Parts: sequence; structure tokens; C-alpha cells
Amino acid sequence: MIILLTGTPGTGKTTVSRLFSKKYGFRKISINDIATSEVCEGVEKGSRLVNIEKLSDKISQIVSGDAIIEGHLSHYLPYGDIVIVLRTRPDVLEKRLIKKGFDKDKIAENLEAEALDVCLIESIERHRKVYEIDTTKKKVPDVVADMKKILEGRWEEFVPGKIDWSENFFDVKRNKKKVM
Repeated sequence: MIILLTGTPGTGKTTVSRLFSKKYGFRKISINDIATSEVCEGVEKGSRLVNIEKLSDKISQIVSGDAIIEGHLSHYLPYGDIVIVLRTRPDVLEKRLIKKGFDKDKIAENLEAEALDVCLIESIERHRKVYEIDTTKKKVPDVVADMKKILEGRWEEFVPGKIDWSENFFDVKRNKKKVM
């Protein structure tokens, strides 16, 4: 079983995958660890430009057995049995990204991507089995338990399309304008 764990930066992918792999014996593969100079083709706006084909080839050489591949590009990989997209309400995501030290332009870009379901839509375009988990108010063990439910076939509450952050995103943008 290969799980592709994706989502906008700040949704909890690294922390969740660490606990999930420890608890269930899955090998954890982090795209950030793999995205070295041999798969990167430069930097733009502070982000590494990753060659997905090279990344995919590199990961395919090391993946075997049960694995969880985490990173906001994991859904671009051509393999994987399921994709789980972690989601976080934009106002909460903004606080997480500020805490991580993201600059205001990168925060705005990621909040918009989350509100527009970018990782979810791209996942659905590329894979058959895609699920989404709202991490906004959940602790890491609860998200891991939700992932386990999905693997056990109890996935109904995680079907894509139930999460809509558009109103929250516009509220965040309106509040920014009032402050300025």
C-alpha cells in the first residue's frame, strides 16, 4: 500500500505522516528530503522548482512495501494506491504559516490555493481514490485515526467536496483590508 499524503503547506503532512508511519509500520518518505539538487531545476519566488519526472524516478527506486509519501507535490506522482489531502481552514492556516516564518506573499499564495482546493482538484485529476481530511480543529492522533478509517474502507465522511473554505478565505481577505 502506497499512500500519497498531500495538502497545502501548513496542513500537517509531516507531523501526521511521522506518527502514522510509526504507529502502523509504514515507511515514511518525505518529498522535501528527496527534492535535492538532482531533481530541482532552480528556485522561483523562494520555492524550489522540482522536476516531477526526476522526482518520481528517484522515489520509485526507494519505495517498497507499505509507504507513505508526504509532501505538497506527492499527488503529482504517477503511482500510489490512495491520495489523502489534508485541509485546513484559511484563518487557521494563516497562523500556522506565520509561525513557520513564511513571508506575506507566500502566505497569501498558499491561502488562496487552499481556498480554491488546488491540491484536491489536482489529486482528483490524476488519481481515482482521493480523500480529504479537515485538520483545522483536530489533533494529530485524530487525523491519523481518520487515515486508518479510510484504509479500513470507512471513507464515506472523507469523500472530496465536503470542505468549502471560500467564505472563510474572503473573510480573512476582508479583515486584512480593514487592518491596513
